[in-house]
Amino acid sequence: MKKIIFLLSVLTLVSCKKEKKAVYGLNDVNISQNSANKDHLKSTTEFISIAYSDIFGTVISINKLADLTKIYKAFGDKKLIEQMVIKNFLNEPSIQIPQIDRSSDITINTFTQNMYIKLYNRTPDEYELWFISNMIENDTDLTSELIYFSLMTANEYRYY
Repeated sequence: MKKIIFLLSVLTLVSCKKEKKAVYGLNDVNISQNSANKDHLKSTTEFISIAYSDIFGTVISINKLADLTKIYKAFGDKKLIEQMVIKNFLNEPSIQIPQIDRSSDITINTFTQNMYIKLYNRTPDEYELWFISNMIENDTDLTSELIYFSLMTANEYRYY
C-alpha cells in the first residue's frame, strides 16, 4: 500500500505543471456593412432599365420598358417577376457581361471586384471577395451568367 501511495505522489508531482498563459495579439478592425448606406428602393422603371443596362451595356427601348413595366405591375409576386426578368435578360444571346477568366487568382479577384462595382456600385469586402472567388475556383460549372443572376436578384441590387 505504501508503494502505491508513493507512486501516486510521485506521479502527481511529475505530471502537474504550471499552466502557461498564452498571449495573443489582435489588430483592431473596423467592420461595416457595405450595403447599410443603401436605403432608397429602386422604382420598377429604375430596376428594369438599370438591370437592362448592366446586362446589355446599352439603354432599353421605351417600348420594351413599357411592356416589362406593365407585366411587372400586373404580377403579384414581385420577387418572382424580378427573377424572371433577369433570367430572360441573361438568356439573350446579345448580353454584354464579362466571362470568367480562371487562369489565375488575380483574374478571378479582378472579375469579382469589377462585378461588385458594376452591380452594387461598391467594392466587395474581404469576405465577399473570398467567397465568390472561392466558388469560382472550386466549381468550373459556375458561369458568369449564374453569378450575375445571383447578385442581381439579391436584395441589395434593389436599392441604391
